[in-house]
Amino acid sequence: MSKSQFPYELPYNEEKSWRYRVFEILPGFLSWTALALPFILAFVNINLAALLMIAYLMLWFVKAVALNVRALQGWRLYEEHLEVDWEELLEDVRQHDELKKWPKWHLSNLKRIERTPNGIKPDDIVHAVIVATWNEAREVLQPTLENIKNSTADPKKMIVLLAYEQRGGEAVEKQAVKLMKEYEGVFMISRAVKHIDAPGEVIGKGPNITYAGRELQRIVESKGIDPLHVLVTTLDADNRPHAKYFSCLSYVYAMCHDPIYLSFQPIPMFTNNIWDAPAPMRVIATGNSYWMLIQGLRQHMLRNFSAHAQSLAALIKTDFWSKRTIVEDGHQFWRSYFAFEGKHEVIPIFLPIYQDAVLAVGYRRTLKAQFVQLRRWAWGASDIAYVAKYGFFTKHKISKHDVWFKFLRLVEGHFSWATAPLILAFGALIPWAFHQKDFIANQLPQVASRIQTVAMLGILVTLYLSFKILPPKPLRYKRHRTFLMVAQWGLLPVTTIVYSAFAALYSQTRLMFGWYYGKFDVTEKAVKTDTGTVTSHAEQLIQVEDQNLD
Repeated sequence: MSKSQFPYELPYNEEKSWRYRVFEILPGFLSWTALALPFILAFVNINLAALLMIAYLMLWFVKAVALNVRALQGWRLYEEHLEVDWEELLEDVRQHDELKKWPKWHLSNLKRIERTPNGIKPDDIVHAVIVATWNEAREVLQPTLENIKNSTADPKKMIVLLAYEQRGGEAVEKQAVKLMKEYEGVFMISRAVKHIDAPGEVIGKGPNITYAGRELQRIVESKGIDPLHVLVTTLDADNRPHAKYFSCLSYVYAMCHDPIYLSFQPIPMFTNNIWDAPAPMRVIATGNSYWMLIQGLRQHMLRNFSAHAQSLAALIKTDFWSKRTIVEDGHQFWRSYFAFEGKHEVIPIFLPIYQDAVLAVGYRRTLKAQFVQLRRWAWGASDIAYVAKYGFFTKHKISKHDVWFKFLRLVEGHFSWATAPLILAFGALIPWAFHQKDFIANQLPQVASRIQTVAMLGILVTLYLSFKILPPKPLRYKRHRTFLMVAQWGLLPVTTIVYSAFAALYSQTRLMFGWYYGKFDVTEKAVKTDTGTVTSHAEQLIQVEDQNLD
């Protein structure tokens, strides 16, 4: 098992100290304690239980109002960014046209970059795209590559690497090599890169894209390109960047301060197959898109998620992504934060990366696949111990105030993820269940119901945005499918409890007991044809391999 030279690497399980384990136990301990507290207080002090419950409901009422306001603000900004001609702005950065009327924010950017240049010129920027694949079929990969090719940015200034797994077998390798050969001459470099399994790695995306990242470093060095001029975007197989994404990213990068200390987060929109997914998955997918839109306006809370971008120079300094965790995306923020002594932040890019909602072959398999995906995301709670180790028990130059602020935000986020849906749904009923003759206990559910009813009016904002982000309805669906897109929101309480809260509790409980994930559970991806047939991509590959053997 090789030792990493990166000073802020995640420890292996056998290297974890008792102190590290305490912080791994912390999120699960806090969540289960909070869930037990209403039962305890119901017996100890019914008045205190009622007071705390009303205070908690009012807190979430205020948060719900704030989130809905943020969502509408985020949507307005999102629409504005979609309308901007980013290539035209880049041309103006090259040679300013004083006669044309430009947006005030663009003129402000030009003045700032003139006062404090960052050394990045638009013509210097090279986009590198690493597309990670496991067993996805051509029908998933090719649209992703086509979206990259059809970008408003120059494909001749792009290096595109398809990162595939050795363990995927011969069919995966043949498909990857053949597919990337079709794009030779389209991009500056088009190459399939095979990740070879190595000891000490989790089975997952982190090792795969890190292997491709090191291949990218060799390519860039051979061409004499400055790594600071190379912007690396990582994509999953089904991630389809908006046509203006790379142009917008170039503009922001050319205008930004201290580019090595930044990463960039577009808005994930889980809408590729939203019309095909079952109702519970549609609610979850839309909710995830809605949440990421809000996070874009809360930069102090923004972290790397799924598709994101960072300079190659920064990735080299962080030894690329961690090969020891299944949540390499979110963990990359903390890896960069400590590597750059706190001088790292995530800049929102208000353009979408379109992704798939969860859809597998069969309804039951789809329901299970959704839970598996969310429990993997919830494993981000494992970063709490990592932040404690390097933030509190390791010498560094970062402000202790900043470390504490970020640490408490991280803990609160995972705590609320696991507990809020359950407490909001059942917290007010628990005192009543044990004290049905008590006046306060009887009034509490009614008060809670009124607060929740008013708060639920915010679902109108969700409904509005859910229709705004919908792609055109496929011809195979009748008009009643649109009605179902409204009726599906009746499932919101169920999905937030069964999937959001239970998935987070599941992962936090595993972390408490040291039942670590040894592999990245890839979400099964399937496609629905115009005939209504749902086919797994993995099954398609197996069929292709069988035909080749025949």
